[in-house]
Amino acid sequence: MPPVSRTLRSASGFLTVVGGSAEPVPGALLWFGPLGAALGAAVGLVWWGAAQVMPAVVAAGLAVAADLLLTGFLHLDGLADSADGLLPPFPRDRRLQIMSQPDVGAFGVGAVVVVVGLRWSALASLSSAHPALVAGLWALSRSAMAATLGAVRYARPGGLAEHFRSPGHALASVAVGLPLGFGLVAWGAGWRGLAAGGVGLAAGAGVVQLARRRLGGFTGDVLGAAGLVVETVGLVAVTTHG
Repeated sequence: MPPVSRTLRSASGFLTVVGGSAEPVPGALLWFGPLGAALGAAVGLVWWGAAQVMPAVVAAGLAVAADLLLTGFLHLDGLADSADGLLPPFPRDRRLQIMSQPDVGAFGVGAVVVVVGLRWSALASLSSAHPALVAGLWALSRSAMAATLGAVRYARPGGLAEHFRSPGHALASVAVGLPLGFGLVAWGAGWRGLAAGGVGLAAGAGVVQLARRRLGGFTGDVLGAAGLVVETVGLVAVTTHG
């Protein structure tokens, strides 16, 4: 088994801009949940700290910006590429070709605008900013990525994400990440947080299922898109009244 420092750096290089790029290794999956929690905690602290001295809408915007900077816009790029490839009526090979191109089409632009807008407005609408809520949802989103890497076929052999694939490591990652994520969302928002986490995971699973039907599996772009959907739907769900 690779040393802890190597697996941690591999996971960090895949999920964040911290530490730079590193060789992908399956053992990195074990860090997905904890790294997601750490990333979400950083975003949540920006949100909470800014909310102490700024209007809620500004604090929310800074939190969204902090997440984009810490992830290097990678997941947002995956969302745009996935929307362009999965939503229009194209054959499978054409979808994969579109997703590999650097430009962004109308579907991608629309998806990015909707997701960023929902994240911003959801954070702005929450009256009490609690970093644990964000940390938990971000841990759940990375756990969903790990589960996908372990259980779903890769649609484009030879891609970067394929090197992380390992059913055993994925199972261990989920076993750590899900309790961590649900524990944090419960701390941050009680039963509403637990429900929001479950709804977010279901939405992320829907993205992966759509990719399975239209691509025959997932890609790295789909992982990023599914993770963002888990977080965004979770944030929106936690704002629900009743």
